[in-house]
Amino acid sequence: MTKDNAKDNLMEKIVSLCKRRGFVFPSSEIYGGVGGVWDFGPMGVLLKNNIKNLWWKKFVQHRNDIVGLDGSIIMNPTVWKASGHIESFTDPLVECRNCHSRYREDHLIDGRYVGEGKAKKKNQCPNCGKVEFTNPRNFNMMFQTHIGPAEDTSSITYLRPETAQSMFTDFKQILEISRKKLSFGIAQIGKAFRNEITYGNFFFRSREFEQMEIEYFVKPGTDEKWFTYWLSEWKKFIVELGINKNKLRFYEHPKESLSHYSKRTVDIEYEFTFGWSELTGTANRTDYDLRQHEKFSGRDLTYFDEENAKRYHPFVIEPTMGVDRMMLAVLIDAYDENKEGEVFLRLDPKISPIKAAIMPLVKKEKLPEIAQEIFNELKEYWFVQYDDGGSIGRRYRRQDEIGTPFCITVDFETPKNQSVTIRHRDSMKQERIKIKDIKCFIEEKLK
Repeated sequence: MTKDNAKDNLMEKIVSLCKRRGFVFPSSEIYGGVGGVWDFGPMGVLLKNNIKNLWWKKFVQHRNDIVGLDGSIIMNPTVWKASGHIESFTDPLVECRNCHSRYREDHLIDGRYVGEGKAKKKNQCPNCGKVEFTNPRNFNMMFQTHIGPAEDTSSITYLRPETAQSMFTDFKQILEISRKKLSFGIAQIGKAFRNEITYGNFFFRSREFEQMEIEYFVKPGTDEKWFTYWLSEWKKFIVELGINKNKLRFYEHPKESLSHYSKRTVDIEYEFTFGWSELTGTANRTDYDLRQHEKFSGRDLTYFDEENAKRYHPFVIEPTMGVDRMMLAVLIDAYDENKEGEVFLRLDPKISPIKAAIMPLVKKEKLPEIAQEIFNELKEYWFVQYDDGGSIGRRYRRQDEIGTPFCITVDFETPKNQSVTIRHRDSMKQERIKIKDIKCFIEEKLK
């Protein structure tokens, strides 16, 4: 098997696992689904929440210089005029002259579709194999909607394509409420929507996705220092999630490809099964957004520097990452098989959906009652599972596939000495501990 075929095979296995074990599956699948839209099942929502909770704890709860915000998805449409999204948030759209399928021109040029369908080379339609396309036109990726009962031009607004703008429009209010001084940040986790021309690579490129983002306001002239700082913090966090640092690299955007608001942008890329692609981005947005919103709203969005008795617009460093992409990278990095083809999801215990499974060896000798008592105690602290279905080996396999780090077995020795067997997912070692010590054991392992 070639290296490319092995990677394709790995992605197929991950897609299968995610559907089989309730991580991710197509939205409204009974009606054929919706392209680029996904539902996160019982295990997926737990994994996503664990990633988000760790992020929030690290960058908001544990810091004194960052506060939180939960901004609205629908905003005043003038926001998007001021931000430049109505004019500039576009992709080059081309149409195959033969089958009328539509694609992003840059994706055709860089060979993104090679190997898909009938595309054997760059600039070839994956659907029919032809190489003739219309001239490109700009396609705005914002989802348009209407506010109120009348659907006319006066009621048009948009689903937000990024979470950033509410942190700029609320800047002055949050500054006054929080009594923060530069440098400080506003953090937000929330949904964003982009009407992507082409989507794919499982849920890597989706039309509805979730972002974890910080707008960090700094004194002009200190922006490069803070840019370097946040780029480093972002990489540290990714590694803390258990992702292999050797599969990460930095990508500096050339000046000609920078977004309209950016002075500098650096991505952290991950080596996905389909190649190196963006996992996170850090941008120096300068004072562009605050100046634009001040211009369009007529409101003063400057900061008064008491130390220097000077008023100015802060520069903004924006570290951002997608929750969904981070989850996909985590799944790819954690997927493993043994020689027998048994699947192990070697997730870092901190983000594993289920922290422990409690299993009575058999359904007699009061073992289920003891296991249920342990389950009832532990569920007050973590998501845990009670499992008494099938052989103990089969139950281990189920837990290995969803990344559960510890399996606690209540056996015939338990009633005699109040001890249980704990099996470790990665080493498969088993050790005996007292029931009263289980909570402390798990707490120590999750540090």
